[in-house]
Amino acid sequence: MLRMSREEFERVVARALDGLPDDLGELLENVVVVVEDEPTDEELEDVGLDPETETLFGLYQGVSLDQRGVSSDALPDRIVIYRLPLLEACEDRAELVREIQDTVVHEVGHFFGLGEDDLP
Repeated sequence: MLRMSREEFERVVARALDGLPDDLGELLENVVVVVEDEPTDEELEDVGLDPETETLFGLYQGVSLDQRGVSSDALPDRIVIYRLPLLEACEDRAELVREIQDTVVHEVGHFFGLGEDDLP
């Protein structure tokens, strides 16, 4: 398994967020992005994955922008990036950085209301 400290992994996630186009980044209000080691069995089952054989790189939890009402007092949405599945899936640092960037973009896409079929 590829190795990268949690702190460095979090820096790569932060750079991926910083790399979003400015107009999209400005719309990411009331969204928290966190790094966790791996998804729970419940999280996997909630998205239709088998905890024994499948995993996630990231997860969007919340109400997508296109489904929101006018109220702005809701709890923040969450984008979770799962560190261990990404480390296990990648062969080298360059691939890991690309996968983290792709995962961040993918989950941000869900925030904007894009479905799985609309995302890379």
